[in-house]
Amino acid sequence: MPVFTHDQLWTTGCLLAASGVCLGAFGAHGLRKVVTDASKIKSWETAAHYQLLHSVGILVSLAMRASDRGASSPTAATPLSLLPARLFTAGTLMFSGSIYCLVLNPARFRWMGPITPLGGLCMIGGWVALAMTNTGRAAAP
Repeated sequence: MPVFTHDQLWTTGCLLAASGVCLGAFGAHGLRKVVTDASKIKSWETAAHYQLLHSVGILVSLAMRASDRGASSPTAATPLSLLPARLFTAGTLMFSGSIYCLVLNPARFRWMGPITPLGGLCMIGGWVALAMTNTGRAAAP
C-alpha cells in the first residue's frame, strides 16, 4: 500500500490548514501567556504561516493532479504525481512541527533543531516537484 494516497493527502492538507489557523490564533492570543521571548513568538508565527502556505500547496498540487486525469479517478495517476504533496506534507510536519516543539519546550525538544532545515528542504523540493509536474502541459489558448 502506498504511503499517503491521494485521498489521505487531501484530508491531511485540509487538517494541516485547519490546525494552522488554530495554531496561528493561539500564537497571536494565547502563546504570550506561556512564552515571553519575542523571537520565539516570531518563530511560532513563521511556523504557522508556512504551515498554512504549504497546506494550500498540498491541495493545489492534488487539484492539479486530478485535473490532469480528467474524468478518470485521481487515484489512477502515477505515484510520482503525488510527490509534491508528499514533500509538502513531510516538510510541514518537520519544519513547523519542530518549531512548535522548540518554542514550547526547548530543553525537551532540543534534538529537533536539526529537523527544522530538513523540513525546509522538503518544502523547497515540493515546489520544485510541482514545477516539474507542469512540464509538458499544453499551454492554454
